[in-house]
Amino acid sequence: MSERLKIAITKGRLLDKSVELFEAAGLDCAPIRDPGRRLVHSLPNYPLDAVLAKAPDVITYVEHGVCDMGIVGKDTILEKGGSFYEVLDLGFGRCRFALAVRQGSDFYGTYKTRRIASKYPEVTRTFFEKKGMDVDIIKIEGSVELAPILNLTDAIVDIVETGATLKANGLVPIEDVAQVSARLIVNTASMKLYKAEIEDFIARCEAELERREHD
Repeated sequence: MSERLKIAITKGRLLDKSVELFEAAGLDCAPIRDPGRRLVHSLPNYPLDAVLAKAPDVITYVEHGVCDMGIVGKDTILEKGGSFYEVLDLGFGRCRFALAVRQGSDFYGTYKTRRIASKYPEVTRTFFEKKGMDVDIIKIEGSVELAPILNLTDAIVDIVETGATLKANGLVPIEDVAQVSARLIVNTASMKLYKAEIEDFIARCEAELERREHD
């Protein structure tokens, strides 16, 4: 393999889990483990350069072809959309989008237009469109749990892992909106240009994921 591929990886927990996966698949990730201030890292034993980026930027870099592949949460894919191949569920970063309301409130038992707070307006819009419901969506950048507490909205749509934050703020999840985990995405042109190289990388990841399943 002569072509060095570029993979954009979401910084934070997904990066840590990605490094674990790569190392288990035989890739030397020492440069990523000690990144310093550098944002692009060449793996010494495999023709791959890792680009460390924020989640929405991972999709942007892959879409525009400056990175051949990316690792990003399904939450970002659902919210941002885009043109690329989603080739592998990596199985880590698992959580879910949930619709949550104040304890004791009857969300569906009224004909008025409900107001929903979310950091993810597109995910929220799609969910309620499928239900044929008209809702007002208010985008919140910080703690969405505040919106129903302050009577700004009737409910929230947010990512839930344990539900502890909801419970602490008197909210309960009443419906799952979508399941979320980390995904491997590939630029559409790169898939054709570097088919053999990308398939080799995918195969290495798949083999390690299968081994974990059987352990």
